[in-house]
Amino acid sequence: MEINSHNTSHVDACKLITLVKHHHENGNLSVVESFNELPFELRRIYYLYDIPGGEERGGHSHHSCEEFIIAASGSFDIILDDGHERRIVSLNRSNVGLLVRPGIWRVLNNFSSGAVCLVIASEEFDEADYVRSYKEFKQLTSSKIHEA
Repeated sequence: MEINSHNTSHVDACKLITLVKHHHENGNLSVVESFNELPFELRRIYYLYDIPGGEERGGHSHHSCEEFIIAASGSFDIILDDGHERRIVSLNRSNVGLLVRPGIWRVLNNFSSGAVCLVIASEEFDEADYVRSYKEFKQLTSSKIHEA
């Protein structure tokens, strides 16, 4: 039986992961290797950039895809929503990323000028994995047991 990630997800399962920073006089280096830093195999990498002031990105959840989101340059906020609880996480260091679990609605906003958002995903692009309607997301999370 397939588990409905939207009924089992919680914002507390999304966590910040600090990558090792190798400091050199001529610049820093951080490496992401799935077997060391992430709980999934890397299947897709993409990045967002040249985002106009005041714009938002994201606005969806996934059924099965996990993502590791890094502010490769600049800063931005991520609003996490599990259907009952919301949390805002600010990313502004290139060696710290946010692990976002399946079943979590995410909105990225407050992009600084020149911000670059790097996303490492556990799955290749599959439109069927996306929930792009917040109304549908709320329906998928409606039977979630919410602990007060």
